[in-house]
Amino acid sequence: MGWGAWVRALAMVALWSGTSACSVGMALSGEENPDLGAVRIGAQRGEIELHLGAPVQTVSLENGRRADIYEYQIGNQPSAGRAIGHGVMDLLTLGLWEVVGTPIEGVQGETYHATITYDRDDKVVEIKTRKKGSAV
Repeated sequence: MGWGAWVRALAMVALWSGTSACSVGMALSGEENPDLGAVRIGAQRGEIELHLGAPVQTVSLENGRRADIYEYQIGNQPSAGRAIGHGVMDLLTLGLWEVVGTPIEGVQGETYHATITYDRDDKVVEIKTRKKGSAV
């Protein structure tokens, strides 16, 4: 095999492996678990949002109360170890590992919803949590 063929082959491998690193990126870009210990009756709304982020939905209730629905994930922390494992498998299989690795990363973690009711002073008075997709 001549030099031109080697260069073309290496260019194809580099291009293929460079565009197929989805599982590596997904493993590195997970979300840290929220501090659910801070989500408690009597906490202020700002403190809750510090840990859970902005609500995905807000509902006004009677007597100046409101209910916010938050979405968060458990078990999808960023992992350099998983990313390295996926990268090594990508190299060993010339990128074919992505057929397996990307779906594996796609199912990491579980999504939950928390419905938190606040009084008129934005203090937590009720907390309900459920796994996304489960009955209310």
